[in-house]
Amino acid sequence: MADLFAPDPVDPADEPAGARPLADQLRPKTLDEVIGQTHMLGPDGTLRRMIASGRLGSLILWGPPGTGKTTVARLLADQIGYKFKQISAVFSGVADLKKVFEEARFERLSGRKTLLFVDEIHRFNRAQQDGFLPVMEDGTVVLVGATTENPSFELNAALLSRSQVLRFESLSLEDLEKLAQRAETLTGDTLPLDPEARATLMTLADGDGRALLGLVEEVFASAKPGEMLDSAALLTVVQRRAPIYDKAQDGHYNLISALHKTIRGSDPDAALYYFARMLDAGEDPLFLARRLIRMSVEDIGLADPQALPQAVAGRDAYQMLGSPEGELALAQVVVYLALAPKSNAVYTAFKGATSVAKATGSPMPPMVILNAPTKMMKGAGYGDGYVYDHDTPEGFSGQEYFPEKIGRQQFYQPVERGFERELSKRMDYFGRLRTARREGETK
Repeated sequence: MADLFAPDPVDPADEPAGARPLADQLRPKTLDEVIGQTHMLGPDGTLRRMIASGRLGSLILWGPPGTGKTTVARLLADQIGYKFKQISAVFSGVADLKKVFEEARFERLSGRKTLLFVDEIHRFNRAQQDGFLPVMEDGTVVLVGATTENPSFELNAALLSRSQVLRFESLSLEDLEKLAQRAETLTGDTLPLDPEARATLMTLADGDGRALLGLVEEVFASAKPGEMLDSAALLTVVQRRAPIYDKAQDGHYNLISALHKTIRGSDPDAALYYFARMLDAGEDPLFLARRLIRMSVEDIGLADPQALPQAVAGRDAYQMLGSPEGELALAQVVVYLALAPKSNAVYTAFKGATSVAKATGSPMPPMVILNAPTKMMKGAGYGDGYVYDHDTPEGFSGQEYFPEKIGRQQFYQPVERGFERELSKRMDYFGRLRTARREGETK
């Protein structure tokens, strides 16, 4: 196996420019050349402040592929004068780590600090992650780890507590356009795309600068002399990239959270956007149907009693029609739920009732509402004094149903929106009848 830490056998400066990928040729030489991440690299950004102080702490760079994590780490080392070492968690083991730690200790003795960049650090197991702690604490290395996964889920708490997490954002369409222009300047050619196809190319990159440059190379290599490609022709030339979305990881949870909150926030357009993004990324439509059913009871409830039947009907329609026809039924549910009056009163009431039920154990219900199927139970007072509600003029007896140990509770408090306004009136009505009955019993 080749030495993972050995220098490149060929200096890129000695290679012809055309022999290297565009992404390598356009790699920024200074932090000022980095496109995007202005929240960190702007005049008042986090990294600029670190550089100005001359001190660099351990960092976790978290963000999608192709957003500049490796480049920024290398430039940070250059800017502050640290020795840069790079390893990948995919190819490295304990022996490799020990070797780089020894090299860093040697450098430290000569007065030079080492920035150890660990790509895909989340792929190290928990024990391997713990191995970084001693060398971070004694200053042997400044660790800069890069990950595409949520550090809260994938990295040890001890490692996170010793590092600052910096979030890298996907490149915007404007950022990608700047990168494409740099590629055109470098090559001396203009992309043979009409305006619509050029916009499509930026969208296909999905915020990934490295992917965009790969697509640019495909276009240059595939277009015939003098040919101008429209969007349809572009899609036949390049292979469409799947959106960055792992159904078991962070992208999945980010988008379902966005969908849920836009429906809760009564924004049907934003909700449809996130719904469409998830479908486009290959999400299981039945997963979305289940989540919509949950939203109908959690965020709407009895403010619109039709929300749950609509969500269930949308799921049933999808199961009958399949994709893509059934997706329209789910889209209809998305719009309906977004525009429905909102209430979490049932959700809150259920949580409250569950909390009291767990905290109070198992007190006996009032004897008056217990059945008496045997003579012995009837003689013991089971069901004694029970009033059959339908025998009363109002169809309401007003009896006390809570265990005496707990006393009367109110969990459900309807909001003044939608159908729950009517339910609030009913609750007030029954409350007045219950009070009147109690006062009559005490006279």
